[in-house]
Amino acid sequence: MQSRIEQICSEKGLRMTDQRRTIAQVLSDSMDHPDVDLLYQRAITLDPNISIATVYRTVRLFEEANILEKHDFGDGRARYEEASNNHHDHLINIKNGEVIEFYNDEIERMKIKIAKELGYDLVDHRLELYATPTSVKEPSGDDGEIQ
Repeated sequence: MQSRIEQICSEKGLRMTDQRRTIAQVLSDSMDHPDVDLLYQRAITLDPNISIATVYRTVRLFEEANILEKHDFGDGRARYEEASNNHHDHLINIKNGEVIEFYNDEIERMKIKIAKELGYDLVDHRLELYATPTSVKEPSGDDGEIQ
């Protein structure tokens, strides 16, 4: 059974080798935004003959074919996700690197409004929020104050 990414590759007429199929499978199964090193580690569990160079070449090929989107979340690593028609933005937890995808109607309306106010028609945007988890402090003592 073909993975989602392998199906897209076939639709775009890309030649698929066994190693490309393995990398496509790993990418399709990824619920995170892996970098090349992580993709490589996952791919070699399925095919120990895959080289890191093959992963780099395949990722670049998929990116150039608009099958993958490349992200830089400020950690010095290029990270990837399947390209999608379903727009979403990202919130990055700078404490642990977790990437949370979200969609917000208000943000979508605001971006269009801002572009219009500046005399432009918005054609695309990318929003990345960098944050730390909110720490909820417990009341201490009998005075009821939150520290």
